[in-house]
Amino acid sequence: MLLIIGTIRLPEGRLDSARPIMASMIEATRAEAGCLDYSYAEDILDPGLIHIAERWTDRAALDAHLLSAHMAKWRASGPSLGIADRNLSLYEAGEPQPL
Repeated sequence: MLLIIGTIRLPEGRLDSARPIMASMIEATRAEAGCLDYSYAEDILDPGLIHIAERWTDRAALDAHLLSAHMAKWRASGPSLGIADRNLSLYEAGEPQPL
């Protein structure tokens, strides 16, 4: 399993205009083969900081996602939304264990 964990930053004033674009990205990605989870969450204590968490079955599924039309659209929207401080990391993980 692959995990992508990280953050992006949006200017506070653009969060409302970003929400529909983010929702579209999330819905399209969750429908992809190999996507186990894909979510964005606004930080409660740091307005404009968006936490990103993704889980993928394998590298082939992630590679297909990175080449998808909705990913291209999301990347193209970045400058107009003011996305900054993109900080994402990829991790390989084993099977989940209950805590």
